[in-house]
Amino acid sequence: MRNGLRTRLSAEPRTTGAEKKEEKCPAGVCFSGGEGSASDMATIHDSARHHGALEQRPAAILFDRDGTLIVDVPYNGDPDQVVPMPGAADALHRVRVAGVRTGVVSNQSGIARGLLDEEDVQRVNERVAELLGPFDVWRFCPHGPEDGCACRKPRPGMILDAAAALGLPPARVAVVGDIGADVAAAAAAGALAVLVPTAATRHEEVESAPVLAADLAAAVDLLLAEQKAPVAFTGVRP
Repeated sequence: MRNGLRTRLSAEPRTTGAEKKEEKCPAGVCFSGGEGSASDMATIHDSARHHGALEQRPAAILFDRDGTLIVDVPYNGDPDQVVPMPGAADALHRVRVAGVRTGVVSNQSGIARGLLDEEDVQRVNERVAELLGPFDVWRFCPHGPEDGCACRKPRPGMILDAAAALGLPPARVAVVGDIGADVAAAAAAGALAVLVPTAATRHEEVESAPVLAADLAAAVDLLLAEQKAPVAFTGVRP
């Protein structure tokens, strides 16, 4: 599809806040190209807490969309409501300058719920691409949590397909997202995951994440090996 949106093997333009609290393919993979508050969130550290500096820079970084690249507006089908997360444009620019490829992997169950259609999602993705692109690959899952598809995060289908589209093994790919489903999908695919907590991130997801970053800029710093010391993140969930 033009502009790389929704096609399986080319650049195309995540889960909404409502969707994050809650997978039309039965067995195969179909691609359409916690709550709490930072008052119960203790100080957390980025990946150095567990891993120190990365041994190898990833060849590609796949980003969750809603709550990671753009401000989460539940089931948004309006391009005018697309607002980049703070620092997103600069972080993505640094990734591209470093020669690392970029992509987006996003759950969009609003389609299955009848709240959106694929054209709505495409229009929002196109706006994201205008503001933050270009991206080398896009994947979104249109299914609901009860559909049993293989693409909806925390299942690994979108990540595996995006990596294949880029000609990369999953081990050379990193995934950046704000909830446990992003981390679990990356782990299931064999990719590295970096959790960037937000108000939608559950306390237990923060506690169990092997790699944490204070924000998108810190996640990119880590993945580009621009910092090797832990950076504290103190957040209070509203």
